[in-house]
Amino acid sequence: MTNPTLTRTRGKGALTPADENVSRHFSENEWDFAASRENRFARVTCGGTCSPLENLYHAPVRFIFARAAVMAAALALVACGTIGTIVRRPPPPAPRYDEPFFARKPLASYEIATPRSGVASQTVVGEIRRVKVRDGDTLLDLARLYDLGFEELQDANPGVDPWIPPVGSTVVLPTAFVLPCCSYDGIVINVPEMRLYYYRPGSSPDKTIVQTFPLGLGRADYRTPMGVFHVKGKTVNPAWGVPARIRAEHIRERGDPRTFIKGGDPDNPLGKYRLELDRTLYRIHGTNMPWGIGRLVSHGCVQLYPEDIAHLFPLVKIGTRVEFIYQPVKAGARDGETWVEAHHDLYKRGGTRQQLAEAALRQRGLEADAARLRVALQDDRGLPTVVDDRRVRPWAKLW
Repeated sequence: MTNPTLTRTRGKGALTPADENVSRHFSENEWDFAASRENRFARVTCGGTCSPLENLYHAPVRFIFARAAVMAAALALVACGTIGTIVRRPPPPAPRYDEPFFARKPLASYEIATPRSGVASQTVVGEIRRVKVRDGDTLLDLARLYDLGFEELQDANPGVDPWIPPVGSTVVLPTAFVLPCCSYDGIVINVPEMRLYYYRPGSSPDKTIVQTFPLGLGRADYRTPMGVFHVKGKTVNPAWGVPARIRAEHIRERGDPRTFIKGGDPDNPLGKYRLELDRTLYRIHGTNMPWGIGRLVSHGCVQLYPEDIAHLFPLVKIGTRVEFIYQPVKAGARDGETWVEAHHDLYKRGGTRQQLAEAALRQRGLEADAARLRVALQDDRGLPTVVDDRRVRPWAKLW
């Protein structure tokens, strides 16, 4: 029996010169197998010398031998553990983080039943989330993208490199919040957690919409004040007259003697929008250094991300109540569960976490399991934690 010569038909015409060049990279059996896969009617001839019986023999036999060789190679690969391995695609690269990008980020809002004294209230909003790190992400970028303060996100992810978090690793987003007690009108700023809560009427008289934003607050030597104030003015592109004490600091640290910075100047630390308060020189405004949000960086004023103050500015009316409070430990309830959220005592005002938690629970009229509360207060990540569960389970109604 003579050795067959391969001739392949593919649509119209026989094997082309280009096909012949490609065929040099394949063995005879591989080429036959590829041809048979591509065209079940590939013809195997014997240069005109094969009998009809030989033509019938060569095509299926050569196909079977090629198929067997491929199966043997596959089995060998399985034995080596190279087949069956799940190939995980890396996450896509991070987007280009710039001001136009952050200006378009979504901002969460929550509608709750308006809390009332003596009535069980839902005072926990949001959910803790997790995201995968992409190539080019930093904790600074992720904090701003998800409307978190830098230290807030860092506390929730201890041990993670803030500048080069491992690509593909999981970052916890602390986007669940226990509402501070016990005012739900206008603006409430809880200094220890460096967060602002804004309350406004909801879709019905018994509903309230709440939004929360991370803040940059006063350093230890320029503490943000406590108390109740009201919004007395609103300014777009505010100018800044540099106070003498701050000017002396600027001269000492960077040789900057300016006494005045006009509105809209990139060096103006007030940003584009400012809310003025009565009875104090401290203000609520934007910033020209967004990466300071979530830190004690200001000279006492309240700073927000540029996109957050741009959202808040048109909503806040003249006369809006603004309360500065100091609650390192908060307690709240949702769906029959009691939650506790603990933060650092930034200005060292005293009291143990246990004492502060017990006071917060009493203020809310809530109870907690002692063991679960102790564990929750040992956690420095600032995450809301369930410390008591009194939900009525469906099966409990049977007894």
